[in-house]
Amino acid sequence: MKKVTIPANAPVSWQEVNYYDQLEIYGDRRILGHTYAYNNRRKVVIDLIQKVAAPPAKILDVAASQGNYTLWLAELGYEVTWNDLRADLIDYVKLKHEKGIVHYAPGNLFELGFDACFDVVVITEIIEHVAHPDEFLQKISQLVKPGGYIVMTTPNGEYIRHNLPKFSDCPDPSQYEELQFNPNSDGHIFLLHSDEIPPLVEQAGLKIVEFCLFTNSLTNGHIKLEFLLKILPKSMVDATESFTQSLPAPLQRKLHKGMAVLMTRPA
Repeated sequence: MKKVTIPANAPVSWQEVNYYDQLEIYGDRRILGHTYAYNNRRKVVIDLIQKVAAPPAKILDVAASQGNYTLWLAELGYEVTWNDLRADLIDYVKLKHEKGIVHYAPGNLFELGFDACFDVVVITEIIEHVAHPDEFLQKISQLVKPGGYIVMTTPNGEYIRHNLPKFSDCPDPSQYEELQFNPNSDGHIFLLHSDEIPPLVEQAGLKIVEFCLFTNSLTNGHIKLEFLLKILPKSMVDATESFTQSLPAPLQRKLHKGMAVLMTRPA
């Protein structure tokens, strides 16, 4: 994937996603926790995909924004479809595209006519932006071939620094419909808890294959630990991540910011 420099008069949407590229991919020593967290999520997502699907499997990257997962997966030999509501980001993604097969499908995903045609659907950091996560997951399940997979990441609602409501505690999610689909972190509506995942998955006609938590407070630079990321070697930071992932589940749920779920649509 090419590193790009955008012109000063680039569209605002390009400037926004390029800011996140600089922060997440290339690193900003002022906010290293963001970079570590993003790289952790990337590793988790790609590892899960590689466990269940070999190239040239067809992958749909939903709400793909600047297309990083799209391009990484294409470079690994997968046939990837990029989707986002913001069609003006296509040319930005194309600037970074170096090799591999990428298709572009901008617009409302559920109005584009895809019908159970993908081996894997990737939904990273999306479900927390929708007012009806149960309905969203049900619709996503219809895009996957029987025997195919969905890889989902979302913030872990039980993490010690998270304080948004549980979806299951909200009597009327429709009140949040006007807030959904905001691409930035302030657009989070609900944060799912681990005990909410199985019923959502079952309602969607799916089965959980693997569940994991990742990115602890140090890795993320939280609770005033950001300064340690500037002095500790990466190997030590990675070692703390491995250690916290080995702790009992109740502690893991308090210490890790993100969760990942690998689901399958039964054949």
